[in-house]
Amino acid sequence: MKIYKTQDEVNADIKNGLLVINESVTFTFNLSIKASIKVFGNIDAGDIDAENIDACNIDACNIDAGDINACNIDACNIDAWDIKAKNIDAWNILYSAFCCVYRSIFCLSIKAKREKHSQPICLDGKLEINKK
Repeated sequence: MKIYKTQDEVNADIKNGLLVINESVTFTFNLSIKASIKVFGNIDAGDIDAENIDACNIDACNIDAGDINACNIDACNIDAWDIKAKNIDAWNILYSAFCCVYRSIFCLSIKAKREKHSQPICLDGKLEINKK
């Protein structure tokens, strides 16, 4: 388990615009970097503001990213208050009340946790559910 306590610790590990973490990671502060993040484990953080996030499990309050590539986006794998992304490419998406992206959502399934909710919106792209 890698634990980052400061932005400077993270910045020191960024090489060629990429932060690679070969284990699970915890950020004990709100992370803001102009780099891609590749984690071979779980991410636990408050706020994450990054270009690209490629991980299996993300547990965060807010995620503001260019692209999110994850196995599952739901309360177990991405537990977030807000997800802002250009594209979401995932297996399963479980959202609370509202899901909106600028471009496209590609997934195997998508559904709301609440009875009162809005349908997913793709502003400049499409929602593509691939049942395979």
